[in-house]
Order: sequence, then C-alpha cells, then structure tokens
Amino acid sequence: MKHSKRRLILAGVGVALLLALGLGFRSPAILVETAEVQQGPFRVSIEEEGRTRLADRYEVSAAVAGHLNRIELEPGDRLEPGDTLFTINPSASIPLDSRSRSQAEAALASAEAALLAAHSLVDSEQARLQLAETELSRIRRLVNAGHVAVDALDRAETEQRQADAALRSARFAADVARHERDNAQAVLAVTSGQPGSEALIVRSPLSATVLRRLRQSEGPVLAGDKLLVLGDLDSLEVEVDVLSADAVRLRPGMPVELERWGGDSLLNGLVKRIEPAGFTKVSALGVDEQRVWVIVELISPRAAWQHLGDGYRVEARFVQWQAEEVLQIPTSALFRQSGGWAVYLLNNGRAQLREIKPGRRSGLVTEIIEGLGAGERVILYPGQEIAAGTRVKER
Repeated sequence: MKHSKRRLILAGVGVALLLALGLGFRSPAILVETAEVQQGPFRVSIEEEGRTRLADRYEVSAAVAGHLNRIELEPGDRLEPGDTLFTINPSASIPLDSRSRSQAEAALASAEAALLAAHSLVDSEQARLQLAETELSRIRRLVNAGHVAVDALDRAETEQRQADAALRSARFAADVARHERDNAQAVLAVTSGQPGSEALIVRSPLSATVLRRLRQSEGPVLAGDKLLVLGDLDSLEVEVDVLSADAVRLRPGMPVELERWGGDSLLNGLVKRIEPAGFTKVSALGVDEQRVWVIVELISPRAAWQHLGDGYRVEARFVQWQAEEVLQIPTSALFRQSGGWAVYLLNNGRAQLREIKPGRRSGLVTEIIEGLGAGERVILYPGQEIAAGTRVKER
C-alpha cells in the first residue's frame, strides 16, 4: 500500500514537471493591437485644398485718356447702380480722322450688340428659372404623395439653384455690357469735341463691392488703364484643383463639405462644374501631377459664410458615396491571401484566419461585404510571426 502511494506521488510530480517544462519551452503569446468590427456611417470622399473666387467680377478701366481725380472709394465699399466711381478730365480733344472715327463708331456698335446679346441671355435664363421652379413644385407634390423618391427632389432643387445663379450672372453681364456701351458713347462724344465733354463721370453699372483699388492718387491716365475691380460677393464659389484620376469620379451635383475656412460651422456645397482641361502642377515632393479645376457652388445660407471673401483658403471634401449602416474595419487589418483578402481574428487567445470580401475604402477604413460580423475583433498590422493558431495577447 505504501509503495502504491509512493508511485502515485512520484507520477504526480512527474506530470507536474512535464507540464512545467512544456509551459517553459512554449513560445510566449505575441502582443497584438486589435480593433472591433463596427457597423455605422461610412463615406468615400476626396479631400483637397481650394480657394474662394467670385463668379461675377468686373474690372473698371479709364474710357479715355486724361487726368484722373483721386479715387475716394476703399476696398469693401458697397456700391449701388449709379454711384460715382471716379472722374476723369479728358485730354484736349483731337478731332478724329475718318479711320479713327470709324473705329470708335464700330466699338460703339459692338458694345450695343453685346448689350442686346446680354439682354437675350437674361430672358433665356429667366425662362430657365421659371421652368425649374415649376418642375420643383411638381416634384415636391409627387414626393409628398409618395410617388417619387426623395432623390428626384434633390435633383430638382439643385437645378433650381443653378438656374437662379445663372440668372444672377446673366444680369451681372447685362449691367457690365450696358456700362461698356456707355463708355463707348462717352469716348465718341469726348473725341468729337461735343459740348459737355469737359469732365467724364464714371458710375457703377451694378450693385457690387469694391474688391481692389488699382489706382488711388490723381494723375494722368491712358485709355484702357485698369483702375478698380468690382465684384458681387453673393456670387462667391470655390475652385479646387484635384488629381485628374479623382476628377473622373466626380459628377455635377455631388455634395461637398467645406471646412477649416476660419468659421466654426461646416459649409455645404455642390459640384457645379468639372473643367474639361487639366494642367500640370508640381507637388510638395517635386512630382509632376495632372490636376483639374473643379468648381463648387455654395448652398449654405449666405449668413453662414458672410465673412468669406474673394481668394480665401478652404478645405473641400467631395463625398462620392455614403451610407448609414455599413460594416467596416481598419484597413491595416487586411492582407492578401491566395489571391483574395483575409484577416486574423482574436479568438480565445489564438489567431484565427478568416477570408473576407472587402468593399469600398475610405482613408484608413474599409467596408466589409462578407466574412465578418459586428463585434468581432481583428488583429491590426499582422506580421510574419502570426499564423493561424498562433498564441496572441491583446496589447
């Protein structure tokens, strides 16, 4: 009996020693970083730096040669149609020869033709806006009745906004054309020595803001010298140069988010136009890149961006696709496996290989179409030392 107990004790000690030796020689668990498979909002976007610009701007030039009186206007001053911009005392009138008179009369005729064309464009854009507003009202009724999708309403609202902006630009162009016609008449009157041409008062052709004053002090000027730059701040838009490879994936009407412009709120916009011609730009790394200008229309209320001006810096995010409930993981968890994609799961202290089907990528996150479920934990940055069944421990 004593010998049996002794053998049992020795056997137990031997098993314990074997277990201790096994544990001692077993490789330690590898420390890993993990992330949870999540389901939530997901978007695919392109981020680039841009700057604001005015769609409607006008450079005011001296119509005739003469003596310019001091310009009292300051950048930022608001102007209404008819406000005085500056005055010029024309140089002594020199009678025009027949050729010069013909040129002046031709310039006047050209300006009058441009004014007629501008009026025609205003009429056309007015009709377009009326049609867009009628269509918008119709789509709203259909959406409220549940007969069409909300996307149709978004498109109709976009068309109405674009038509309204086009009408504003057309009216701006008509006011500019009228000013050019008046200048051409003044040139012909001054050079013909007609009465009342001793002083030429140049007035604002439209409601605008003084953007730049190219000349302030009085002195001689030549016909065509640029003196002021006027603009309509309500026509503010954003120009962004993007890689040509990204530009081909953009479409007019795509949503755009504008941030880091100096204000507290995020501004919303829509892709208005993608320029058809690209250009070469040298990147910060010295690499030649093909870029394309993309014009963004602001749709946030005017009060939200009232402090933005011409040439201000913004950062634009073009939203190509978005959804609310998307299964997603960090892109750093994915690796190639047998021509496909796979991840390692953390399962009871072991690395478990799982083949998956990824979808869209957005920065550091990837959409998962098949192979994973919400709440599972994947191993990030899996190295060569990790294989199926490897002991791992969360860092």
